[in-house]
Amino acid sequence: MFDIDSVQLIDMAKGLKRGYDISGSRIENYLDMAFGAVVNPNSDPIELQVMKMKKKIDAGAQFFQTQAVYDVKIFENFMKKAEKFNIPIQVGIVILKSPQMGKFMNKNVSGIHVPEKWIDEIGSVAKEDRRKKSAEMAGKFVKKVKSMVQGVHIMPLGWTDIVPDILEHAQIKAK
Repeated sequence: MFDIDSVQLIDMAKGLKRGYDISGSRIENYLDMAFGAVVNPNSDPIELQVMKMKKKIDAGAQFFQTQAVYDVKIFENFMKKAEKFNIPIQVGIVILKSPQMGKFMNKNVSGIHVPEKWIDEIGSVAKEDRRKKSAEMAGKFVKKVKSMVQGVHIMPLGWTDIVPDILEHAQIKAK
């Protein structure tokens, strides 16, 4: 861990895709693969993330998945800057289960910012109604950003049963 950075990892994976290991030795029976990388639309200044995206693309990244995002305006700003790359982007969202979870993520999870309005909204309902409210909140967010992206990564953290409700609120038909 920490022997190589994300750009070097992508470059190494590109070699694997061509049939060579990190030292340049030929590999028999290698697999074709697609290379994805992470990007954080919550970063400030966002320009540093955009520069890092370019390096990852140059190294071989073929698509990006974002860190969890909750703010539509922040995401729109990021997408305006990233659109020049013309590369698929999959937005990530971690299902917010409680106000405490939002506060914990803001304090302890690097690169994630849960807006106070999200924390207040999930806290405005009784504990037994939070699954329903979480599905509604996530679905509304996905509905607002889905036209900007090529995919959505919903991270339900054990609440997989609400994913169909999220898709319904987002007006996405499950396949």
